[in-house]
Amino acid sequence: MAQPTTDTSAEDALVNAARAGDRSAFGLLYDRYARMVHGILLCRVPPREVDDLVQEVFLLALRKLDSLRDISRFGAWLSTITRNRANDYFRRSDSLDRATDPEAEELAESRTNDHVVEQEAAMTLAVLRTLPETYREPLTLRLVEGMTGPEIAMRIGLTHGSVRVNLHRGMQMLREKLAERVQGNLPEKTLGAE
Repeated sequence: MAQPTTDTSAEDALVNAARAGDRSAFGLLYDRYARMVHGILLCRVPPREVDDLVQEVFLLALRKLDSLRDISRFGAWLSTITRNRANDYFRRSDSLDRATDPEAEELAESRTNDHVVEQEAAMTLAVLRTLPETYREPLTLRLVEGMTGPEIAMRIGLTHGSVRVNLHRGMQMLREKLAERVQGNLPEKTLGAE
């Protein structure tokens, strides 16, 4: 049987220490996973809400840490909490229009030619949000949060091969949708749809 990697052993030790009440250990887990949580939320909720929700996710994880059955699956467990918190956000937001991201559209419409890069980023994020979750989450972690394939796999609990396939297919789908959008063939109302 293969021995766990030092990184995995160190992470397991951090989870155990955090369970025992060591706040600095939980702080280190926060440092390791904050980008992942941010990326997952960014592809699901309005950008202005992400920072607050990141904090809520970690507070919830701290409170529920004793319910984690397999400490080696901390990243996957935290991903699940994050997705559920994003879903809760929409359940509680009666006035939010889920079909579009008003900030992304407002940003794209209000910028001048000097801010083309910002417009393209907003459009890309809006189109990214239309992709199936299987592709949306790994792509956001890669493109927005700058995580590597192995980091994404470890964090969300998939194999590296699955992440590679999802990144490849997702990027292909993203390129096609962006090309359609640029050519004016993708209706505005599909931007930001889940």
